[in-house]
Amino acid sequence: MTSTVIEQNGFERLFNRLMSWLARHGLGPMGMQQLIVRGRSSGQERTAAVNPLPLDGELYLVAARGETQWVRNARAVGTVVLRKRSRRSAYVIEQVYGDDAVPVLRAYLKKWGFEVKSFFDGVGPDASVAELAAAAKAHPVFRLTPADLPQ
Repeated sequence: MTSTVIEQNGFERLFNRLMSWLARHGLGPMGMQQLIVRGRSSGQERTAAVNPLPLDGELYLVAARGETQWVRNARAVGTVVLRKRSRRSAYVIEQVYGDDAVPVLRAYLKKWGFEVKSFFDGVGPDASVAELAAAAKAHPVFRLTPADLPQ
């Protein structure tokens, strides 16, 4: 498994904090939401702004920056919460690999390519199946299945 992370500079960290705050309050662009995941070591809630992708009756997350902390935490914990305003929805998270990730990445890049294209090394929505399957190794794709929120 590839362990590539596209690091953030200081401006990007500040910008992403702002986007997470906007997403939490329902002000983010194009369906952005705040991802909440428990830290795998600390157990504390960690947050990030994400763009959930509805596709063919399923909901997906794509890790545009690669093997980030939220990706590692989500794999370890197995569940995530998406928050928009006061609404919190819990999900079981399952990674999608290879050819199964291709249609998700293609749709994700069509919808959000303008925002994330710099992370995908020239791979766009019109890339071949092989190129998109290879991109899925560096940019994990996850299927979200609704789960009950803990009380």
